[in-house]
Amino acid sequence: RCVKYLRGSRDIVLTLEPDKKMSLVRWWVDGAFAVHPDFRSHTGSLMSLGKGGMLAQSLKQKLNTRSSTEAEIIAVDDTMGNIMWTKNFLEWQGYSLDTMIFQDNTSAMALEKNGKASSGKRTQHMNIRHFFVNDALRDKDNRMSVVYCPTDDMV
Repeated sequence: RCVKYLRGSRDIVLTLEPDKKMSLVRWWVDGAFAVHPDFRSHTGSLMSLGKGGMLAQSLKQKLNTRSSTEAEIIAVDDTMGNIMWTKNFLEWQGYSLDTMIFQDNTSAMALEKNGKASSGKRTQHMNIRHFFVNDALRDKDNRMSVVYCPTDDMV
């Protein structure tokens, strides 16, 4: 099937090009709730410095989640290691970067920004390890932000 796809897409050019200022790293992160036969959720993420995706990840989550909000938070937590590594690597190369994380779940975004303080009955069971995301976002040195991106506009 892959060979058939490659034969049919010979004329398509892959373009990877950073923004001129190279000052912003964009991450699109999404969690798909209970999509596997064992009801596990799935994490998908893509990183871009401008044109084209530079780093992509797709993996089955290790935990069963109870809601789409929890699946989204775990997706960001699963991706945070790559986000931090990429940011540190580029800064060690001399670039000063801001990081934008695009998500399509406003409840997950509120929990990530506000931490356990904004959790209610449906999210109070969540493990504290997933609030590493909250710590990373609050650290002003990281220069990270979470931005809403409608599902249809997710890359």
